[in-house]
Amino acid sequence: MHPVFEAAGTAIPITFATETTWPDIKAALPQEARQFAEANGFAAKPGQILVLPMTDGAIVGVLFGFEDNASTSRDLFRPGQLPALLPAGTYRFANMPHDARLATLAFALGSYRFTRYRKSKLPVVKLVPPDSIDITDISRIASGVALARDLINTPANDMGPEELAKAAEEIANRFGAKFGCIIGDELLAQNFPLIHAVGMASARAPRLIDFTWGDPSHPKVTLVGKGVCFDTGGVDLKPPAGMLIMKKDMGGAASVLALAQMIMDAKLKVRLRVLIPAVENSVAGNAFRPLDIFRSRKGPSVEIGNTDAEGRLVLADALALAEEEKPDLLINLGTLTGAARVALGPDLPPFYTRDDSLADDVARCARAENDPLWRMPLWAPYDSWLDSKTADINNAPGGTFAGSITCALFLQRFVEPTTNWLHIDIYGWTPSAKPARPEGGECQAARALYKLLGERYG
Repeated sequence: MHPVFEAAGTAIPITFATETTWPDIKAALPQEARQFAEANGFAAKPGQILVLPMTDGAIVGVLFGFEDNASTSRDLFRPGQLPALLPAGTYRFANMPHDARLATLAFALGSYRFTRYRKSKLPVVKLVPPDSIDITDISRIASGVALARDLINTPANDMGPEELAKAAEEIANRFGAKFGCIIGDELLAQNFPLIHAVGMASARAPRLIDFTWGDPSHPKVTLVGKGVCFDTGGVDLKPPAGMLIMKKDMGGAASVLALAQMIMDAKLKVRLRVLIPAVENSVAGNAFRPLDIFRSRKGPSVEIGNTDAEGRLVLADALALAEEEKPDLLINLGTLTGAARVALGPDLPPFYTRDDSLADDVARCARAENDPLWRMPLWAPYDSWLDSKTADINNAPGGTFAGSITCALFLQRFVEPTTNWLHIDIYGWTPSAKPARPEGGECQAARALYKLLGERYG
């Protein structure tokens, strides 16, 4: 069970109130509590909190404001604010908010603190979860999210390709998965030229992380995560502002590891494979350059239009490897394009697939899990923008239009037309804190995908 939860015991009640329900809730309070709420101006505004004291100073209860059901700005993760607002103690829900399961998950996600370099100064807050909740599954999800956040939040000096590989190996070993890793020049020997090209300028050797788990007779689900542990932009150097949070450029790998941990812990009936190209995109005398041309694992030659479009290069080789065993479902995640943020912002990653049924399921699961995703088109007329005069394909066509779509179209070149494929362009970061989503590294898409896979292979 997640450490924020208590199995049972005495707990302080938290009463959720909306502006609509507040008059009835207030009327039912003891006179002293009602007067205290009125004197403190509690009006059940979303996020408003009031701790109700007894005459001896002990806490008798907590009031917490919540959006009405009809509110267009309703946030089902609003209870995720509570761990940072409550005094130390153990609490329970006195009544149910709109979705008791998501409220419980939000409480756990909101309790997250990154403490590797500095201890948390916030009070210890616990929750006795509602009886109706599958607390084992909630804990599984919350632990996976915390794993991804920890990996992303760890700075690049302590989270390079080797350290990312060690984190993946620890997870693989914990669940009895078969782990392998191809390192440095061995990538060239085993035909992963694009992964090698992106990572060769760093003193920290590039590698391809590869582990498998589950019954070989079960459906093959392969997860591919972009593991660029720091991205300078390469020779096409990023400006300082653009480089500031590039420790998060392995957010796709972190979210894939979170999802893999959930899958293995839940013992879903899949044969799981995880592929993570782990590199650092650095600047040195041997760095790959604009207009260099490399042969890909799949075969097509790739001209480098921009060295800062490196994520799609390392994913291309990993996708080509994944294709060789014909998975039933192939999913890749990566922090790939600023264009996706321009289109949809940091909280709403776009996803791409050729399968309308899969798209419908992904969108539905994303809504159900409050893990937002939005479908965007693999717009075929833009595919010609990737043409090169000297190679089979260019990794970054000139111009500023449709950057997320052209990235998806580039990756599609390395996936067979018959493959059931899903590409998600995540941001992996929360720029400013929101309920249940602290500022910093964020696990995106994994919760929605876990629900999808649970429904299909549970």
